Amino acid sequence: MRFPAGRAAGKTGAAAAGALLSGPFTHPLSHGETALRIADIPFATTEWSAIEPTEHEGDTGMAYWRTRTFGDIRVRMVDYTPGYLANHWCSKGHILLCLEGELETELADGRWFTLTPGVSYQVADGAEPHRSRTRIGAKLFIVD
Repeated sequence: MRFPAGRAAGKTGAAAAGALLSGPFTHPLSHGETALRIADIPFATTEWSAIEPTEHEGDTGMAYWRTRTFGDIRVRMVDYTPGYLANHWCSKGHILLCLEGELETELADGRWFTLTPGVSYQVADGAEPHRSRTRIGAKLFIVD
């Protein structure tokens, strides 16, 4: 049985976490698949608004990145201004979640995808070159 976040059959704190992690939903992968290994990162929180943004100019518009790096993992909160168009084709792999606004992503093969709040995409390193644009602006959470 799944319980609402933070609750497991009336348990709280560590007991709830233990109960939630010990049930049939402990690992989403099966059939010999392996999950991404995240190692040597102690528990911490990030107050994204406290991280100084860096500016990245597009062909049009700007991207403002707030970046944390954990070993080989880069995590970013990115704000695109209205009218932003990337100035390059990207071949880097990402897991990207749209938090606000709308992001249009073009693949090199001509396909287009539109992300709205709550929609994500994922792509592997070197898999499919892509570039993004936004007419109204967008805020994204990106892991790569």
